Amino acid sequence: MPVRSPVIVDLKFIPEEVDDALQGAFPGREVINLADPVHEGRDLSGVDYAVVWKSAPDLFSRAPDLKVVFSGGAGVDHVLTLPGLPDVPLVRFVDRTLTTRMSEWVVMQCLMHLRQHRAYEALARRREWRELSQPEAADVTVGIMGMGVLGQDAARKLVVMGFKVIGWSRTMRVVEGIETYDAAGLDGFLGRSDVLVGLLPLTPETKGIFNRSLFARLSRKGPFGAPVFINAGRGGSQVEADILECLDDGTLAAASLDVFEREPLSPESRFWGMPNVYVTPHVAAASDVKALFAHVEEQIARFESGLPLQHVVDKVAGY
Repeated sequence: MPVRSPVIVDLKFIPEEVDDALQGAFPGREVINLADPVHEGRDLSGVDYAVVWKSAPDLFSRAPDLKVVFSGGAGVDHVLTLPGLPDVPLVRFVDRTLTTRMSEWVVMQCLMHLRQHRAYEALARRREWRELSQPEAADVTVGIMGMGVLGQDAARKLVVMGFKVIGWSRTMRVVEGIETYDAAGLDGFLGRSDVLVGLLPLTPETKGIFNRSLFARLSRKGPFGAPVFINAGRGGSQVEADILECLDDGTLAAASLDVFEREPLSPESRFWGMPNVYVTPHVAAASDVKALFAHVEEQIARFESGLPLQHVVDKVAGY
């Protein structure tokens, strides 16, 4: 029986979760968890597979013989920018748990803005019993930029909650029950969006796309007085100085941000203390590590059986 290649694990996740998920994972293979000091300085030549998330910049020089690289999440920009990325398939993580977590976060943020959660929190701190006028979901159009697996699932769940939902992608996507736009229809899409949800991958075309110019084209007819911006895609797609200015001058009514240009977000950032901003620490769709390893095992089995890998990234497009 041929020797089965080890698997390198280089994940900047919660260490305890990785250790727990590795119990019973990759049966019959050695697992080289680079978070374990025992592997410091180890020769990684001859290893076929690596599972990575925000890996060390020298990983690919240390592991020159990789045949497949697996991203620990749906995003892959952190891999594409690593030095020495080999010309081998890069597979992104697609799983029901990741999709569901993202959809839950997006729906939660839309509902908190809809039901004026922050305003009621402020009233509660003052022990003030007062009803605020508020719209219903049917009065609000949510525009989702990024209609991949995550965007489509979020759209369907928002529709169930009663929101009007439209979607935008660079190239046209046909999604049952959702009106969609492509690059040529961006202005029309923005002009209808009361709430803008960013679920875009980070590519040269999307870097800094969420800026003052774009926010100025959003709908001013919605029930919030100004549009709301929600981003759980990639921090590099937003210009935070513009977001702050737009929140200050009323171009934006509020925001929910899970991703940032630099992470972790500085303790000095104004976002932390703004009453109309929700901040979460890049956890909208945190990977279920056990599900991730099951996904990698399945793809390795396909690869070694001669079947095509699934969810392979187009490195030119960036997703």
